[in-house]
Amino acid sequence: MMDPAAYHAWYETPRGAWISGRELALLTELLRPRPGESVLDVGCGTGHFSITLSDRGLDVTGLDPDLPALRFARQRDPRIALVGGRAGALPFAEGAFDHALAMTSLCFVPDPEQALRELWRVSRRAVLLGLLHRRSLLYLTKHGRGGYRGARWDLLGEVLDWTSGLTPAPEILARWAVFLPGGGTIARQVEPLIPPRFPLGGFLAVCLRRH
Repeated sequence: MMDPAAYHAWYETPRGAWISGRELALLTELLRPRPGESVLDVGCGTGHFSITLSDRGLDVTGLDPDLPALRFARQRDPRIALVGGRAGALPFAEGAFDHALAMTSLCFVPDPEQALRELWRVSRRAVLLGLLHRRSLLYLTKHGRGGYRGARWDLLGEVLDWTSGLTPAPEILARWAVFLPGGGTIARQVEPLIPPRFPLGGFLAVCLRRH
């Protein structure tokens, strides 16, 4: 990761706040976490989503391989339990959390299928994947640039392939957001008018729920 403070500063820009707000809206709509439940935030980085979920009464553990980012997150909010580690080999017991999520972090994991198996293993109720979507204006304008450099952009069909070996087989829901990625006045006006099932958003949220 770049300098953690510089990375986190993006969330405080008007565009960053708007995009992360849209992502959070889909997260909460699909995952439906309740206060007091436990959540593992894989690839938590500087703790943006971890802290937001903690503010909503959830018991949050954040995991990331970037130790400077974890130190930055710990300074921001000591409530969050922070652990160094990687998505492909989570250092937790089976069913350790009610929910597990990975918000645009699997985009930088070379074996997302293995990471998903680990997320599914440690969760009792549901897993939420927040992914960069290849069929979108965001891909056309940002692919290979800035903070998106080196990221993988996925399609829903590819994500469904990752789920083929999960036991028990999950119920799967998918939604999209960030259709006009500029985040300006027009984007903010248009976004609520586009159904979240319309598969052309730059952010793809996939929820895997145990029956």
